[in-house]
Amino acid sequence: MDGNASIWSSDNYNQESIRLCVEKLKEEFGQQFSNSQSILEQHTHTMTIHESELPDGVVFAETKDDVQKVVKICKDYKCPIIPFGVGSSFEGHLNAPYGGISIDMNNMNKILKVYQDDLLVVVQPGVTREQLNTYLRDTGLFFPIDPGANASIGGMTATRASGTNAVRYGTMKDNVIALEVVTPDGQIIKTANKARKSSAGYDLTRLMVGSEGTLGIATEITLKLYGIPEIIAGGRVSFPTVKDATDAVIMTIQAGIPVARIEFMDTAQVIAINNYSKTNLPEAPLLLVEFHGSQSSVDEQSELFGEISSDFGGKDFEWTSNNEERNKLWKARHDAYWSCRAVRPEAELYSTDVCVPISKLSDCITETIEDMEQNELIGPIVSHAGDGNFHVALLIDKNNKTELEKLDKFLVRISERAIRMDGTCTGEHGVGQGKRKYMLKELGNAVNVMKSVKEAFDPHKIMNPGKLFL
Repeated sequence: MDGNASIWSSDNYNQESIRLCVEKLKEEFGQQFSNSQSILEQHTHTMTIHESELPDGVVFAETKDDVQKVVKICKDYKCPIIPFGVGSSFEGHLNAPYGGISIDMNNMNKILKVYQDDLLVVVQPGVTREQLNTYLRDTGLFFPIDPGANASIGGMTATRASGTNAVRYGTMKDNVIALEVVTPDGQIIKTANKARKSSAGYDLTRLMVGSEGTLGIATEITLKLYGIPEIIAGGRVSFPTVKDATDAVIMTIQAGIPVARIEFMDTAQVIAINNYSKTNLPEAPLLLVEFHGSQSSVDEQSELFGEISSDFGGKDFEWTSNNEERNKLWKARHDAYWSCRAVRPEAELYSTDVCVPISKLSDCITETIEDMEQNELIGPIVSHAGDGNFHVALLIDKNNKTELEKLDKFLVRISERAIRMDGTCTGEHGVGQGKRKYMLKELGNAVNVMKSVKEAFDPHKIMNPGKLFL
């Protein structure tokens, strides 16, 4: 199989067959089905600059039986299926380039069972991150994966999401124990039981996590939980340069300090946050850090981090274990998206991310900032610095052809820059439509293997077509 050859073609999808499928679903699901224009638009509208490509209908699933029925009907008519969570994706995952049916999973939002002794929980895919942690609060447990947006657990699983806590707790691939999945032929399978490890055959759980709805639709998700730490303390420290800040991160990780979060913001992002969130952060490269543990361990970790920061020119170090103050600090970080929007309100925001080995983080960020300055692009940067992942929030006038051309060329350069540094074109946003053209450059012939897996699971190419690879 030629890695450059596209597996997607409009010839695979017959419009009359899709129309008949829509009629069948309308008959079967009644009020759970809609093809009104406003509903169709809502199910492609995402936090992205990609143009919307509407489905032909939306089914609001309420049970796994609903999902199974939709898949079986769509299989019979060879009609595309696009799973939908809360719509927080950045890379066009929810678009319907060949039409078809969007399955809205938001009504499948039950927390099915908490296994406190095993530190596990089973949820439906429509449960959101914030909903889950609110529910767990009285148990003394929490789910740590925090991508920033209040995303659905199903969407986070599909895109292999991570976020601010990944440096300590890992990503979704590390925290999904098992899945119940509706496959493209309409079977319901479980990928594993609830044991923390297994050597029983292929690891279907990790195959599904990050597959972006192209191999099946998760209807139940079993997740790892963690005890809420005795003490959570956080702080901030400013640095003279990007290199000073990232070198402090590298030294912190190399010293084995178990930091829970270590986030970098460039000067442009700090200024944006100050203006939007009414904070008084020093307008210089900044690290936000957080430690979890006992009082003594947190005190020791913060002291060591303070010493390392000082060695690299860190100043204005502020530290707190007060929940209100700490939450205010992280609220400003979570408002980064909206603070960037406010920099240029008339523009659209295109967020892109890459990830490199932490030893290359300074070089990659510095080159990227220089790239934007040379090409007169506005793009504040935030980084999950502990694992080498950073995001650029580019503000673009979609009606300005010159700016759009600059954006397209920049996206190629930043992705190729990360790959050149032995990194990846996407650390946590996923591939969707936006990053497909870089897959071959990053993974070579492995893309052919992915295409073969797709063909084996989904020979009719009905599961979220047009995503992951060309």
